[in-house]
Amino acid sequence: MSEQELSQGVDLGEAYVLVVEDNVPNFVLIARMLAFMGVRHCEWKTSGWQVVQFADSLPRVDLILMDIRLPYEDGYQALQKLRANQRLRDTLVVAVTAEASENQMRKAQAAGFDGFLGKPLDPDRFPEQIKRILSGDPVWEWR
Repeated sequence: MSEQELSQGVDLGEAYVLVVEDNVPNFVLIARMLAFMGVRHCEWKTSGWQVVQFADSLPRVDLILMDIRLPYEDGYQALQKLRANQRLRDTLVVAVTAEASENQMRKAQAAGFDGFLGKPLDPDRFPEQIKRILSGDPVWEWR
């Protein structure tokens, strides 16, 4: 198995990642790190509003990196709608937030997120975190 392939056989180059982030520099950083890892399909939404409709229009979605504090609908509201959608309910959704604390991480866990990454993201750890998440190994890290 090549380095780009994960234990479940998901090729990073074929993975579809949706980043829900209202801060442009944060999105650019995430998109660049994903591209560096070999992810070619990276989409972007700036709010939780209509994220289900947008995600449902994509050929597939393997991972959603969701900011918590978003305009219109926050990450928790968007997650509830994703979980209610037949096609998207099992999609991996990871909270990515500057409100990184153990308390916030527990709240995200209770809400049904599949993982938690605190900002600022660590460019040295990010690739391994994403690979772990996509291979089914939950990542709950707030520092």
